[in-house]
Amino acid sequence: MNHEQVPGLQIVETADGSKTIYNPQVGENYHSKHGALQESKHVFVNSGLAYFLHNESRLMQEPAVSILEVGFGTGLNFLLSADFCVDEKVKLDYTGIEAYPLSSEMIGQTGYEKYISAEIWGNFLNHYQNSLIGTEAITPNCQLQIANCKLLNFQSAKKYDVIYFDAFAATNQPEMWDKTAIAHTVQFLKPGGVFVTYAITGNLKRAMKALGFKVEKAQGAPGKREMLRAVKLV
Repeated sequence: MNHEQVPGLQIVETADGSKTIYNPQVGENYHSKHGALQESKHVFVNSGLAYFLHNESRLMQEPAVSILEVGFGTGLNFLLSADFCVDEKVKLDYTGIEAYPLSSEMIGQTGYEKYISAEIWGNFLNHYQNSLIGTEAITPNCQLQIANCKLLNFQSAKKYDVIYFDAFAATNQPEMWDKTAIAHTVQFLKPGGVFVTYAITGNLKRAMKALGFKVEKAQGAPGKREMLRAVKLV
C-alpha cells in the first residue's frame, strides 16, 4: 500500500525542527511530536545500535551489525543508523518490516537529507522501491531490505543483533504489542542481541522477561521519562 492508498497523510514539524508524518487513520505521528530526530537518535541509534557495538565490538574481527526494524515508516531510523555505521566503519545489514510503505516521493519531503550524508540519502531514495522487493546496496558496506508485509507474516532464517521496535503506540495498535506479536518478533534476535523501543509498560516488561530477556528501564527520549531496552539471554 502506498501513500495514495492511505488518505490524509500529512508532513508535520516536530519540536526539534525535524519533520514526521501524521497518519489520520491511526491518529498518530510516525515519530514523537517532541522531536523526530531526537527520538530516533536516542532510542534507536544510541540506546540500541551504539549500545550493542560498544559491548560487542571487542569480540569482532571486522565490526558488523544486523538490524531488524518493526515499523520502517519514513526510514529515519535506517538513515541515521547507516550514517552512524559509515562514520564508525561498521558493516550494516538492515531489514525493515513495513505493511504499508510510504512512497519515495513522500519520504523525499521529510527533509532528512539535512541529517545524513548526501551519498546515503541519494542512494536510499534511488533504491527504496527496489528494496521493497529484494536486498539493495545503499553503500559498499550497507545493505537494505524492506519486507512489505504485516509483522506476523514476516519470516526469515536470519538472526539479528539488534531489533528496533517502532510500531505505533499500543493505545492505537494494541495488536502490535501483545504477547503473540512480541514473541514472533524476538525469535529473530540472536542470544546477546538487543531489543529497544520507545515505550515501557508493565505488560511489555513481563512479556520480555517471560521470553528470556534481561530488561532494563533506560532514560527515555524528550517527552518520555523511560524507555525499554532488553538483552536476550538465551
